[in-house]
Amino acid sequence: MNTRVLALITVSIATLIYGVTYTIAKDIMPLYIKPYGLILLRVIGATAVFWFLGLFVTSKKIEKGDYKKILLAAFFGVGLNMLTFFKGLSLTSPISASVMMVTSPMLVLLFSSLLLKEKLVRRKIIGVIIGLIGTIILIVYGSNQSTDQNSSNLGNFLVFINAASYGLYLVLVKKLIAKYNPIVFIKWLYLFGLLFVTPFGLIELTEVSWAIMPTSIYLKAGFIVLFTTCITYLFNLFALSKLKPTSVSVFIYLQPLIATIYALIVGSDSLNKTKIIAALLIFLGVFIVTKQAPKSSK
Repeated sequence: MNTRVLALITVSIATLIYGVTYTIAKDIMPLYIKPYGLILLRVIGATAVFWFLGLFVTSKKIEKGDYKKILLAAFFGVGLNMLTFFKGLSLTSPISASVMMVTSPMLVLLFSSLLLKEKLVRRKIIGVIIGLIGTIILIVYGSNQSTDQNSSNLGNFLVFINAASYGLYLVLVKKLIAKYNPIVFIKWLYLFGLLFVTPFGLIELTEVSWAIMPTSIYLKAGFIVLFTTCITYLFNLFALSKLKPTSVSVFIYLQPLIATIYALIVGSDSLNKTKIIAALLIFLGVFIVTKQAPKSSK
């Protein structure tokens, strides 16, 4: 098996893990572990794993001036990102949350234009507007009638904030990732992230009734810590070393499909016309934004 095929397999597995996580996390929250408590558990586990792996990596040390940049990246990539995602997911449905995450590429485009001064073309602006319309429809009208409308709207909005936070994080770490070994970078990222999430999650984590928690919930919590946080990151690292970043990032568009299929199979969510229309608008916007312009022939 050549390395390219292996890279495609690893990034496909990572996407599959992300897709089923939406429903698995909903099974845990908020009945057994509240959202912020689950985040703290996840970050503690990831920090321990990556610092352990860091013992076996000999690489360039972090420069003093870059610690502030990593701290800022940790706020958006770990703190705000995870806090809004898990809290939002606890209030909305797996399908709505997974569709909302597809707005990340459009938000990356906007932040790249603002912070990195990358040029915006008319086609991409139109794509962002179309995707934004779909996002607003999903936030305001995408909840099922059987759910609390206000809670679902808030949940959709929080997942959108998470997507924006993650998009800004990707722009902020663009140069840092190229500068340092990924394991060295990520161990510091999660350590700083732990400082941000601890004040929110400490009380909720101490409230967990571990003794009466079913074995299945233990396994699902372990899945989120080990697979959703650590394995996916390592698999994506390997894929990025063999494939172009654009080839890896396009796999995010499969997450709503996987999340929808899994949620419908286990009966944790349902489709309605509003979700379908909003999803089509978001996907159309993303397609327009990410579509490469044809090269003119001389």
